[in-house]
Amino acid sequence: MSKSMANSMAWVKLDLNNPHFQQSLFALEKQAQFECLRTLKKISGMTWVMVYQDKGLRWEKISSIQAPAGIDQVYSIRITLSGITLSARALVFREGDFMRFLWVSQDHDGVYGKK
Repeated sequence: MSKSMANSMAWVKLDLNNPHFQQSLFALEKQAQFECLRTLKKISGMTWVMVYQDKGLRWEKISSIQAPAGIDQVYSIRITLSGITLSARALVFREGDFMRFLWVSQDHDGVYGKK
């Protein structure tokens, strides 16, 4: 098995330690926070291949904003369901086996840098 294939088969590890992510998570409405935690639990039981293929998460490359220094590329994932509350999306990046969370926004366009 090639190294890139092995990396894709690895279990996702979550990094939720970014202060901006924590602040934005705590600012969500209670129901959105609950849904966000449910999604984080789901992701913690997935491999990277599963994340990329999951139609509910909708892993998307974001080109409309510049990635922070030291980060090659940022991505958006759907973190809450759109039917119950406003659909929230998280801004993340991959570093090895870690999915590192930068921000979560209930404003769908918020993670795309639009306003």
